[in-house]
Amino acid sequence: MRKNKKSEENILVAFILNLCFSIFEFVGGTITNSVAIISDSIHDIGDAISIGISYFLEKKSKKKPDDKYTYGYIRYSIMGSLITTTILLVGSIIVICSALGRMINPEEVNYSGMIIFAIFGVIINSIAAYITKRGESLNQKAVSLHMLEDVLGWIVVLIGAIIMHFTDIKIIDPILSIVVALFIFKNAFYNFKSIVDLFLEKIPNEISVSEIKEHLKKINGVRDIHHIHIWSIDGYNNYATMHVVTDGKNIKIKEEVKEKMREQGINHTTVELEAIDEVCYDEECKINNSHLNSNHVHHH
Repeated sequence: MRKNKKSEENILVAFILNLCFSIFEFVGGTITNSVAIISDSIHDIGDAISIGISYFLEKKSKKKPDDKYTYGYIRYSIMGSLITTTILLVGSIIVICSALGRMINPEEVNYSGMIIFAIFGVIINSIAAYITKRGESLNQKAVSLHMLEDVLGWIVVLIGAIIMHFTDIKIIDPILSIVVALFIFKNAFYNFKSIVDLFLEKIPNEISVSEIKEHLKKINGVRDIHHIHIWSIDGYNNYATMHVVTDGKNIKIKEEVKEKMREQGINHTTVELEAIDEVCYDEECKINNSHLNSNHVHHH
């Protein structure tokens, strides 16, 4: 999947906005003595790093396959996600630990300053979210999700600052920072799990091997499907290899198999056609072919 120049520009604009604002935010959090704002600035810096890495690695991931990377450079974009997600997970834990300390020993907070920074936060991140919301590329959609999280986080900070301004309950600030950090941690954890599944070459969640076999066996001339392997390069480009046992009567079987695989969301399928009496040294093939041969002999 390739990204056009416009979406790259959108990601670059989001990166610049996020990085500048996160620095502004960190300074503001220090001035107002708000751990909620400081915690969100750490998250925003993580986002900015994420977007920057995503921008440069996505460019590299568009390189064509060569002798060193025969599948191409697609997984470079996933490396960016792995680095970013790890930063967000670690950052969330640090924020939670810091906030717990503030709950035990509450400190004075500049509520008016918090409100001002929160208003800026909602506006700036809303602009960044709007810029990236209509992106066709997967990276741009991921960036847009990050921006949306930032908008929600700042809305929470704004509400908390208003409540503290009227009630003077200092503990609300660290409580809000924990809520935001937990929300970020939860999303980052699920993202991290997806990345691990990808590198372990787990079958994509939306695909069922049994259903695929069932569909393929409906093709005229196909006797059996085995030695099937399905994996994803980047979570969106799915690949498959398989052995298809045929009775040799249908020369269009390979194209029909590939067409049915495309219907299942797999665009890259490598098919090895086998005759019923052909020897295959894979253990699964031996079992399947032995069974088919016995049926074939019995049939005749």
